[in-house]
Amino acid sequence: FCMQNPDTTLYDCVYWDPPADWQYKWTSPDHVERPGTLRIYECHVGMGSNDPKVGSYREFADNVIPHVAAMGYTAIQIMAIMEHSYYASFGYHVTNFYAASSRSGTPEDLKYLVDKAHSYGIQVLMDIVHSHASSNAMDGISQFDGTDHQYFHGGAAGYHRLWDSRCFDYGKWEVLRFLISNLRWWMDEYHFDGFRFDGVTSMLYKHHGIAICFTGNYQEYFGYQVDVDACVYLMLANTMLRELYPKVAITIGEDVSGMPTLCRPVAEGGLGFDYRLAMSIPDKWIEILEKRSDWDWDMGEIAHTMTNRRWNEKTIAYAESHDQALVGDKTIAMWLMNADMYFNMGTKQWPTAVIERGIALHKMIRLMTYGLGGEGYLTFMGNEFGHPEWIDFPREGNGWSYHHARRRWDLAYNDELRYKFLMEWEKVMHQCETKHPFCRGNMHQWVVLAHNVDKVLAFEKGSRLLFVFNFHPTNSYSDYRIGVYWPGKYKCVLDSDAWNVDGQGRVHWDVVHHTVPQSWNSRPNYLQLFIPARTCQVYHCFEMEGEEPKVLHQTQEQEAAAASNQQDQPVANGKAETPAAEIAAVAAVAAADAKEATTAATTAAAAPAAEPVAVTNTKPANATK
Repeated sequence: FCMQNPDTTLYDCVYWDPPADWQYKWTSPDHVERPGTLRIYECHVGMGSNDPKVGSYREFADNVIPHVAAMGYTAIQIMAIMEHSYYASFGYHVTNFYAASSRSGTPEDLKYLVDKAHSYGIQVLMDIVHSHASSNAMDGISQFDGTDHQYFHGGAAGYHRLWDSRCFDYGKWEVLRFLISNLRWWMDEYHFDGFRFDGVTSMLYKHHGIAICFTGNYQEYFGYQVDVDACVYLMLANTMLRELYPKVAITIGEDVSGMPTLCRPVAEGGLGFDYRLAMSIPDKWIEILEKRSDWDWDMGEIAHTMTNRRWNEKTIAYAESHDQALVGDKTIAMWLMNADMYFNMGTKQWPTAVIERGIALHKMIRLMTYGLGGEGYLTFMGNEFGHPEWIDFPREGNGWSYHHARRRWDLAYNDELRYKFLMEWEKVMHQCETKHPFCRGNMHQWVVLAHNVDKVLAFEKGSRLLFVFNFHPTNSYSDYRIGVYWPGKYKCVLDSDAWNVDGQGRVHWDVVHHTVPQSWNSRPNYLQLFIPARTCQVYHCFEMEGEEPKVLHQTQEQEAAAASNQQDQPVANGKAETPAAEIAAVAAVAAADAKEATTAATTAAAAPAAEPVAVTNTKPANATK
C-alpha cells in the first residue's frame, strides 16, 4: 500500500496489516463464474462520482454498482487500480504493481467494492498494465537498484519513446515471477475475476507498433521483429489463470495489430486469451461522424468493419471506450449533437433536428456494434446515456480542475432530460440479448443486405433473429423485401423507434410477419417490412413452419411498464399494448385449441394497420410491387 507524503509529494510505502476488526469480512463467493454473455462496463473509480473530486471505492460500490446491475451488464472492467503517482495517466503509468491506488481508499475499501459487485453476480475484471512501467524512478521500480536493466531492457530497447515509460525484459526469470505473481495477488487477495491486458501490441513486437501500419500480411506477425519472450510470458500467464481458476478467469487482449492466434488456446500454439478488443470499430465510427455526411455512409464498409475479425477468435465489440472520450477527442454523442446537448435535451420541448438525428443515430450505432461487431460488448462509464463533453483530468493546463474528471449521473436520472431515453435503450438492448441471445460465441451470423442507395443494412444473428437498419436520413420504406433463412412467423422484439426510447412509434409490434418461400438476397425466404428512416429493429422468428404455435413475449414497452410498476398500459403506435392478463388468456386458448389460435393469429396479421404511417414517395431500389 502506498500513500502520498504531503511534504515531499512522493508516494511512501505503507505496510498494511490492520487489526482483525479493521479487516474486511467477505460476504459473497470469492469469484463469479464466467457469464454466458460478456457485457462489460468499463469504469474508473476516481471519476465515478457526480461531484468534481476523486471518487472513493465505497461510493462507487454503493452508487454505481447498482446502476451497472440494473442496466444488465455482466462484468465491470476497472481502470487505474494499481498505484500510479500521476493521476492524469488514467492508471497506465504504474509505479507500484501490488498496491491498490490510495486515492480512492484503503485496500479494505477496494475489497468492499469487489464484494459488492459479486453480490449482484457481476464479474470484476481489472485493467492490468504488464506492457510497461512508469519511468518515474522516485516512486516506481524504474532504476530500482540504480541500473536501467533490473526489470527492463537496458538502453534504448527498454524505453518507450511515445509513452515515456520502461519496457519489461520478459526473458528474465525475475520479471516472469514478478508479473505472474502479480496476477495471482490480485485474484487471491482482492478476488478479481480476470484481466484486460493493456498495450499487448507493444509487448508483442520489438518496435512496439510505433510508426507501423499493419495490413494483415503474415510477414508482419512472424519474424525477428516479434518479441518471443513476451509471447511466452502471455502464454504462461493465460495458462496459469486457466489452470488455477478454470471456471472463473477471463483474459482480454488489447491488440491493434490483429496478431493471429491471440485468442486461441496455448495447446494450439496460440497466446491463450479469451477475447480480443475490436479496436477498429470505434475508429471507424469516429471517422464516419467526423468526415462524412449522412448521405455518404457506406453500408458495405460498415458491415465489413463489423465483421472483419479473426475466425474463431472471440472479440469484444464497442462503439467507444475511454480512448474516444479523452481530451482532444469527443464522444459519439458530442460528435452527433455537439452544443445542442447543452440547450435542447429537455423532454418538455420539441427536439431540434440535431437532437432528433443524434439520438436516433446514437441508438443505431450501438445496436449495430452490439449485434454484428463481436462475441462480447463493452461500454465506457456514462456513454450508455450519451455523456456529454470529454474527459480531462486535473492538470496545470486546466487549473487543476475536476470538472471533466467525473460522470454526470444527474443527467441520466433527470426525468426532464432526454439522456434517460439513451440509457433506456442500453437497458432494453441487454434485455433483448438475454431473451434472444445474439452476442456470444459460436453463433449464426449472416449479412443479408447492405444496400448503399437505400442505406439499408440487414443481417441474421443468433437463433432466428433478423436485424434491420435504415440509415437513410429521410426515406422510410413500406413493404421492403428482405431475404431470411428461417421460414415462419416473425415479430418485432426490439425497436429504436419505440416511444419509451424517444422514437415516434411508427412500427406496429402487434403485426405478425409471414415469410414467403421465394429466394431473395440469396436466402430461401423473404419478409416484407416497414422500415422508418433512421431506425433499427430486431425481428424474431417465434414460430417456424411446422412448429406448434407459441405464445409471444411481452413487447419492449410492456416490459418497461412492468419494471416500473405502472398501472396504465403503454401506448405504441396509438393503441394500447396487450396486457399480461390477455397474454395469459391467449396462452390458455392456444393450449386448448392450437389450430384455432393459429387461424386467429393469421387473420390478425392480415388485417390492415390501425394507424396510417408517413412514407416518402421515394421508391426504394429494393422495392417490389
